[in-house]
Formats: sequence, C-alpha cells, structure tokens
Amino acid sequence: MSVKTYKQAINEALVQEMRRDPAVILMGEDVAGGTGSAGQDDAWGGPMGVTRGLVGEFGSDRVLDTPISEAAYIGAAIGAAASGMRPVADLMFIDFAGVCFDQIVNQAAKYRYMYGGQDKIPLTIRTMMGAGLGISSQHSQSFYPIFSYFAGLKVVIPSGPYDAKGLLIAAIRDDDPVIFCEHKMLYEMSEEVPDESYEIPLGEANFVRSGGDVTIVAFSRMVHIASEAADELSKQGIECDIIDPRTSSPLDTESILESVEETGRLVIVDESGPRFGMASEISSIVAEEAFASLKAPIGKVTPPFVPIPAAPNLESLYIPDSRQVIAAVNKVMQS
Repeated sequence: MSVKTYKQAINEALVQEMRRDPAVILMGEDVAGGTGSAGQDDAWGGPMGVTRGLVGEFGSDRVLDTPISEAAYIGAAIGAAASGMRPVADLMFIDFAGVCFDQIVNQAAKYRYMYGGQDKIPLTIRTMMGAGLGISSQHSQSFYPIFSYFAGLKVVIPSGPYDAKGLLIAAIRDDDPVIFCEHKMLYEMSEEVPDESYEIPLGEANFVRSGGDVTIVAFSRMVHIASEAADELSKQGIECDIIDPRTSSPLDTESILESVEETGRLVIVDESGPRFGMASEISSIVAEEAFASLKAPIGKVTPPFVPIPAAPNLESLYIPDSRQVIAAVNKVMQS
C-alpha cells in the first residue's frame, strides 16, 4: 500500500482497468492533447493532469482527443457503450453538462429501460466539480444532484483517494451509465491507497466517524469540512456520526436512517445549492421515514442561493466552512 493523491488514485484506476479490459477506452478534450506533435511523446492529461501518461502506454486508438463538442463526444461514447465498448468520457467541467444534457438524460439514462433490459450502456462520465480555485460560476458548480433526479443514471461523489480509486473501478465495470464527480480541490489530497485493483460497491455509504449525539451527512469535499467541525465539537463534549454516502444515486438511505434513529439529530452539509439539492432530498426522506426519532429540526449547511463568485474573498464566503457546521450542530443540540 502506498500514499497516493486523489489524482494519482484516479489515474491508477484508469491504468489498471485499461490493462485488464481492452474494451475500456478514454475519450475527451485534451486527454491526449499535444502528443505526437513537436516531438511530444506524452500528453498534458487534461487541465489537472489526471490522465497524464495514458496515451504513452495505450496509444491514440484507446486514448482519444475529441473536438470541443461535448454533445458530439458524449453521444459517441454512448454509441460506443451500446456497441460493446466500455468508454470513459472526460467531461472537463460539470458546468458543461448543459451542452450534452439530452445525450446523458434522454439517451444514456433511458437506453436499457427502452430496450427492456436486453442491452446495456457501460459508460462512465468523469467530470470535475466544486468551487475553490476562483474560476467563477461557469467552472465551479456542484450540481451533481441534477443527475440524481434521472432514473437510469448512477452518480458517484468520492471524497478521498481510497474511495476515488475503488469507486472508479466499480463505475467502469458497471453496466449502467455512471456520472463520476471529482472535486477539483481534492486532487492533491493524499492517503494510503492499495496498489492492487479493488472495487467499492456503488450505493454503500462510508461511516467516517462514530459519535452518538448528532448525525452529519456530508458529500465530497464537505466530508473533510464536517470532520474538522467534529474535531472541534468533540472538545465541547458533542460527538458526531459522520456519514459519507459516496453515491447520491443509488443513495444509502438505510445507513442514514439507522444513524438518525440512534442520535435523533441530523445536519446535512453539501456544496450543491440550497434548493432542490441533496440536503433537501435527505431532509425529506428522514422527515418522512424517521420523524418520530427526531429530537430537533433538521439542520442544513449549504452555499447561498447565488451564482458562485470569482473573487477569492467572496468565493470563500460562498463555500460552507467548519464554523457553519459547528453552528448548525449546536443549534440542533439546543433544540
């Protein structure tokens, strides 16, 4: 087992799956950019260098640079999946999903259902989300809950290197289309990750921390914000359960409800918007299925309902932080 960054863990998952299965291909903008020109033997590997080195090993037949047309190459990836390949399509920023929305939600998501389960779409769409780099509203959103709305799509939100590798391998091997959402502020985070291949089942939450006083459900980068808050709350004598669902579709409601039934208090921390997002959805599920267990109103920590600012001082105010989580937990504890 070695210490690897989030970025390295994702790269390693891609390498191992491409070595294992020749049907796995990678396609997207700049995944092999520049290779073969002006003496270049390797690619830049996308804006964050995640796919660097792949074209050198697997060649341009399996690592394909595409035109700047998300509608075209996501559509091509769906066709490749329907034809027996296992494409991994790199949608550079989740913000660009609007350009290929029809392909994802009306074609990929519904294909197996429309054909009565006789065919499959083993497609993985890797994409970046999240604020923190000061690159404004069109490159910083976390609207993964939009995809969770559509039956037929699976949505994965890994919070660390270990999960990123195991979940990506599971996504590539899955016979349904998977939206794999990588938070750009986690790429340099590191932890121990097994060198060998392994799968983490989609739809199984991770119990990050056990407490007993309050349940915190957090997604992606917010898992670490919640953990910071829990460390401080522990000094106040408040012990938190922290649950990382890992996937928003399928959602491990059983684990969430089990914890809430024990603690009686719930705070949800998410970087997606305050309306019609995962915080609202989980609040609804818990209110409907575990209302009698609640000792206090449910707390939600999300960004404000505004476009994401580019100015660093304003962006830092936009992103939920540990102080907000501490305040929300204290509020539910006092109710």
